[in-house]
Amino acid sequence: MKKNLFLLTVVTLCVMMMVSSVSIFAQEKKITVGAKNYTEQYILGNIVSVLLEENGFKVSEKMGTGSAITREGLVSGQTDLYPEYTGTAWLVYLGHEEEVITVPEELYQKVKEEDLKKNNIVWLERSDVNNTYAIALTQEQAEEIGTTLSDLTEYVNEHHNLIWGICHEFAERADGLQGMAEHYGMEINETNIRMMDPGLTYEPLAKGQTDITMVFSTDGKIKKYGLKVLEDDKNFFPVYNVCVTVRKDVLDQYPEIEKIVKPISELTNEAIQELNYQVDVTGLPERLVAKNYLAENGYLD
Repeated sequence: MKKNLFLLTVVTLCVMMMVSSVSIFAQEKKITVGAKNYTEQYILGNIVSVLLEENGFKVSEKMGTGSAITREGLVSGQTDLYPEYTGTAWLVYLGHEEEVITVPEELYQKVKEEDLKKNNIVWLERSDVNNTYAIALTQEQAEEIGTTLSDLTEYVNEHHNLIWGICHEFAERADGLQGMAEHYGMEINETNIRMMDPGLTYEPLAKGQTDITMVFSTDGKIKKYGLKVLEDDKNFFPVYNVCVTVRKDVLDQYPEIEKIVKPISELTNEAIQELNYQVDVTGLPERLVAKNYLAENGYLD
C-alpha cells in the first residue's frame, strides 16, 4: 500500500512538473523586432511590437539601424521580423538595379518569390503605403521652376550652383541621386551636395540653406514645411510598398504572426503620413502614436 502511494505521489509530481514546464514554455514566446533609423520605421516597428505584445509575445527591439544593417540583422538571425519596402529589396538586396518595376503587385510577387527562395525570408501581405524617394522644392520655387522632375532638370542644367540636401543612402543607392540624374539627363554639381541624416533635409530647404532636397513621399514634414513634391514624370523611382518581412523558421514556429501583424498591410499613405506628422511635428513619441493608432482603429482589445 505504501509502495503504491509512493508511486502515485511520484507520478503526480512528474505530471505537475510537466504541466508547469509546458505552461512556462507556452508563455515564453520570445521575438525580436527590428526597424530602420527614421520616423516611419520607428512607428511601424512599434506597431509590430505592440501587436505582438498584445498577443502574448515577449518582445525585444533592435531599432534605429541603417537599411543594410537592419536587413542583415534579419537574414543573420539577430532579429526575427521588421517592416521593409518592396523597392528596396528588389533593387538593393536582390540586386536588380537595372530592372525598375512600377507595378506594385508585380513587384511584390517577384520580391516575395525570390527572397523566400534565396534567403528564406517571407514577405507578408502588401500594404498600399508607397514610401518612395521624391524631390521637393518650396512652393515659391515650384512656381518659378515647374512641378515635374523634367522641369527641374532643365533648370538644374542652366544653374550649376544649386545646393542639394540629401541623405547618405540616397547618394549611394542605384535608385537614388545618380540614377535619377542619369535617367533625366540632369547635370548635378557634386561639390554642392550636402549630406544629412534622414529626416533632416526638410528644414534647410524651408530656411533657404539648400535649393533642392530629397524627401520620403509619406513624410509628415512635407505638410509641416509646405513643400511641393515634384512629379516623377519619367517614372524613375520604383514602388516602395511596406510589408512585414520575417524569417521562415520564425513564421514556421509562430504561424499566428501573419494574422497578428495584418494591420500593417491595412495602412494607407494618408494614414502613415499623419502618423509621421504626429511624431515629427507635434513631438509625440513613436510608441504612443503607434498605440493610439491601433486603439483608435479597433486593433487592440
